[in-house]
Amino acid sequence: MNTKMNIFSAMMGVGLLAGAAGAAELSKPNILFVMSDDHTSQAIGAYGGRLAVLNPTPTIDSIAEEGMVMENAFCQNAICTPSRASIMTGQSSAVNGCPTLADTLPAERQYLPIELKKAGYQTAVIGKWHLHALPETFDYYKVLPGQGRYFDPIFFELGATGVNKFRRNVYEGSVKMTGHSSDCIADSALDWFKNKRDPKKPFYLSMHFKAPHDYFQYAPRYEDYLADVTIPEPENMRDRKNHGSIATRGDQDELVPYIGTSVGRRNPRRNYSQAEGRGKWAKKLDQSRSDEEILGDTYQEYLKAYLRCVKGVDDNLKRVVDYLKAEGLYDNTIIFYTGDQGFYLGEHDYIDKRWAYEESMRMPFIVRYPKQVKAGRSDAIVENIDYAPTILDFAGAETPDYMHGRSFKKILETGTASKDWKDSAYYHYWMHMASHDNPGHIAIRTKRYKLILFYGAPMDSDQAETPPAWELYDLKNDPTEDNNVYDNPEYAGVIEKLKKKLKTRRAELGEDDPKFPFNAVINEFWDYDQADRAKAIQLSHTYRQQRAAEAKVEK
Repeated sequence: MNTKMNIFSAMMGVGLLAGAAGAAELSKPNILFVMSDDHTSQAIGAYGGRLAVLNPTPTIDSIAEEGMVMENAFCQNAICTPSRASIMTGQSSAVNGCPTLADTLPAERQYLPIELKKAGYQTAVIGKWHLHALPETFDYYKVLPGQGRYFDPIFFELGATGVNKFRRNVYEGSVKMTGHSSDCIADSALDWFKNKRDPKKPFYLSMHFKAPHDYFQYAPRYEDYLADVTIPEPENMRDRKNHGSIATRGDQDELVPYIGTSVGRRNPRRNYSQAEGRGKWAKKLDQSRSDEEILGDTYQEYLKAYLRCVKGVDDNLKRVVDYLKAEGLYDNTIIFYTGDQGFYLGEHDYIDKRWAYEESMRMPFIVRYPKQVKAGRSDAIVENIDYAPTILDFAGAETPDYMHGRSFKKILETGTASKDWKDSAYYHYWMHMASHDNPGHIAIRTKRYKLILFYGAPMDSDQAETPPAWELYDLKNDPTEDNNVYDNPEYAGVIEKLKKKLKTRRAELGEDDPKFPFNAVINEFWDYDQADRAKAIQLSHTYRQQRAAEAKVEK
């Protein structure tokens, strides 16, 4: 009898433990992580700026009104694959193995879903993935191949057996949908909620929109949106002022046509006045007009196409939010909204991202969860390597030792940072002169200052190709980075301190490893004495001659 009672008691104990574990899982918040490709903070109403009057993001703004808006969120490498890899791993590009667009994040290094599943979460990712290896660590995935298509997109989906073709590519294990990608991604998320979500577990869903990525294509229903509106221009688009250095402009501005792609015709190799490959709207432009006229016309079309894509994202996010509200899930779901980096909207006559400058390095980051997250704004510095630790913290999991980032959950709860919180953000763009003509560079950004070293060397080279130079911006007095004050003797002490901080952070993140050849160039031009400056001038002349010769051959 006693034996039977003991067995019964043991079984009851196991049942109670299982029940307690199940109850603990159900008490955890759901997590919806929304990321839109190239959606920059200056195109979100909650962040203010010249576009806020257009009210481009009412849904995102409503989330911001009830949540925390991070004003100093930064990526460490403003390009799609590297930023997404840092978010997934909590690690720098030097360590996670994804410093360029071509790099792959294999399943064993898809750390965020691995750790969330340990914490009892059902995990899913839908939309743009762009980390090349399939997201097999998630419980469910439905992701675009590479960049994906804006219309009638193909998705790799868990369990799919279909074979779809597009141009020369064959996608096995895929499905094809009809319509605009933003609509299809929201449709797929809603289908997951309705038919694939396990209500017995808390969920983590990454919903990643392709829009508003470059080569903008918007749903036809937005053709009239902003059609009769004149979009305000950035004040520094036509006058770049003292922005940049010999590294980005060349000696006596001789590299201005070759460094950084442009809205107008400044960069003849790639700019948004060109019709080929830039979208149907570009063909409307009369190329016989003056450069100044072309710049104005192109800017208007560029911004309208971009904001129409943004409108599609915002409207589709509303569909998902409305579903969460209708199902009683909204208030127990932490909503994170971000872009994978910033994006240029004509500032300094630049397009795309990649730069360590504010428009590119800064990420929108908004969090809503009234049960714990305080409504308001915070100027604490956070980096994309901190996102995974923060998500894990909300999920009740500790940050693994292999992650570089730290949780800023307490900052979201209080709006303030502790005394030991980081005081700088690190940056490194590795893809020297690829696609958009941006030199390789590193940077450190504090609340007051930004120090940048353009080292100008390819990843596999220990020799500079474009002229190296330092830039310093006093963000308190010059928030739009119009005046490089590196050579102003009044800032000598600031530069010395920032260089020490930059060196320390590079060591912490594994960025100073001698296995990277370009570190020899960084070390060579660290002090930037007169000999370094003279070499930079010579490199400027050599590179101008090279590009001019290439242009003649192309003609």
